[in-house]
Amino acid sequence: MAQVPVLQEQQTGRLLFSDSLQGMIWRNSTAQRQRRFYRALQDMALPVDYSALLSSFYLPFATWLQVAREQQSEPLVVGICGAQGSGKSTIAHLAAQIIEENHGLRTLVLSLDDFYLTKRRRLQLAAAVHPLFRARGVPGTHDIRLGMATIRRVLTQRPESFASLPLFDKARDDRRAVNHWPSFQGRPDIVLFEGWCVGACPQPEEQLQPALNTLEKEDDTQCIWRLAVNQQLAGPYRQWFAMLNKLVLLQIPDFSWVQVWRGLQEEKLLSARPQRAGHSKFDAYKLQRFIMHYERLTRYILQEMPQRADLVIPIDPAHNPHWPGE
Repeated sequence: MAQVPVLQEQQTGRLLFSDSLQGMIWRNSTAQRQRRFYRALQDMALPVDYSALLSSFYLPFATWLQVAREQQSEPLVVGICGAQGSGKSTIAHLAAQIIEENHGLRTLVLSLDDFYLTKRRRLQLAAAVHPLFRARGVPGTHDIRLGMATIRRVLTQRPESFASLPLFDKARDDRRAVNHWPSFQGRPDIVLFEGWCVGACPQPEEQLQPALNTLEKEDDTQCIWRLAVNQQLAGPYRQWFAMLNKLVLLQIPDFSWVQVWRGLQEEKLLSARPQRAGHSKFDAYKLQRFIMHYERLTRYILQEMPQRADLVIPIDPAHNPHWPGE
């Protein structure tokens, strides 16, 4: 694993900012930038005491990314891997905000979730390979060609060009129509590509047995699904993740926290959208079964990835990220 110059980067971040929330807004920022930053905090429903994390974690992280960008001539592509509910999206978007405002580097955030196969294609995959592929999430349920093409496009396009960015609608469990996709103009300095299995590698096949949970035991009795997922990681996903220049792992305390944090995500989603007729709360049993789809690979990532990631960020039980060495 690459060595992280912790002390130097932490000092750099702390010299640039004060520790109060007021100090997090750069002294030379325009009123428009201030409003944009506050709006980002509000949109993410972050508490007031999040200011401590901005100074102790986000600023050193932004500086680490800036240093990594300076070490190469081409745009920097950074994978951010973390279990469900670990805070990947929050970390990526706040880091992007700080990088742009403080370092002047254009930053694009891409989510693995936006590259899911359409519902129709997943149903075809479920019929042809295994029924468990109906559920989105695991390797095999993403449109890798679209993912690679999107990254290539933004890395090479001209300043006046626009790249369309895929958008997946989880409420409909399907990809949005192309005319509803957002766009990005020009070439970014940094791409932050976040997702629960970004950068993952295949598990040794001899470890695919025995079944790890009841989903595998009852629904994948012949190990067909597990083997197919693993083969996807060994082939197409390996090519996709080879586009990364740096790999960051959000290291949760243990797998048991996935259900707790994923449950909080569901509560937030339910409160954010109006209740539809016939729409029931995502109960504990359904949530537990859903997470079983991800359990094997998540556990393997937590075991294997720390040895090769460029940066490992500990996430504490309170859901807070910590800069390594703190």
